[in-house]
Amino acid sequence: MSALGIVGGVLQAALVIAGSPLLVGWMRQIRARLEGRVGAGVAQPWRDLRKLFGKEAIVPAGTSEVFRFTPLVLVGSTLVVAAAIPFVTDASALGPGADLFAVVALLAMGTATLALAGLDTGTAFGGMGASRATTIIALVEPSLLMAIFALSVPVGSTNLASIVHSALRNPAQVLSPASLLAAVALLMVTVAETGRLPVDNPSTHLELTMIHEAMVLEYSGPDLALVELSASMRLSVFLGLLASLFAPWGIATSLAPVPLAVGVVVFAAKVLVLGTAVAVGEVFVAKLRLFRVPELLAGSFLLGLLAVAASFFLSRQP
Repeated sequence: MSALGIVGGVLQAALVIAGSPLLVGWMRQIRARLEGRVGAGVAQPWRDLRKLFGKEAIVPAGTSEVFRFTPLVLVGSTLVVAAAIPFVTDASALGPGADLFAVVALLAMGTATLALAGLDTGTAFGGMGASRATTIIALVEPSLLMAIFALSVPVGSTNLASIVHSALRNPAQVLSPASLLAAVALLMVTVAETGRLPVDNPSTHLELTMIHEAMVLEYSGPDLALVELSASMRLSVFLGLLASLFAPWGIATSLAPVPLAVGVVVFAAKVLVLGTAVAVGEVFVAKLRLFRVPELLAGSFLLGLLAVAASFFLSRQP
């Protein structure tokens, strides 16, 4: 753990908390414009959160502490991941703790906890959403591990800071066939993990299609605000992970004010560009049937597996 990593972790956590609702608002605004609508404005998610924080939280009868503490677990685990992954600086606030397996486990813990909260309510919608979310996470996490593990093979370490630092020293490594395959796999994982089209539709409440919304129907007030905030934070984290691993340029390597400022601006710009690309793509795709989602995620796992194989093969070339 270094001073650069601690400063970077604080900056990253603050950026993810403050900017994630704005990212969601920007993506909604892009979709609205492309669909011929005016849209509610980029700052609308923050206005919704402010309204929810001012309301009273109503806890359903019969629920346990799992339901009550899930919003805090979601925000806390996502915040730790946001501080651990090298977004703004090439050093991590957690040092050796910023390991691939630890980060993926934290992300999976948030999804699993939300699924348990959906089951804890005892409602049909909650159980349905938890079942669907569990199916998706069982298919997504192996693909996520494979995609990032392919990048760790030439580095010889599963530490994310080491992977980013190696990519900064050797830019040609990012353009290798293994990296390109891993990038496509990670993009598919991002779409599935964050509940975007074609896997899930974040703007619907139709019981036949919703996954994330089915698990949070019983939340209200500040609890619902924390759940929605954590969902937007996870989107920023996954897009930031994609940008840092495959486009690490602009990341600060020193504690000087100018490199840190450049790192903050570049990170925000990269996430905004990726969010715009995802929003534009959603306009031109339809939601998949639930039984077709495993086929898509199996494709992402296959791409990740090919990336690992290609990475091992290329690393042994003279």
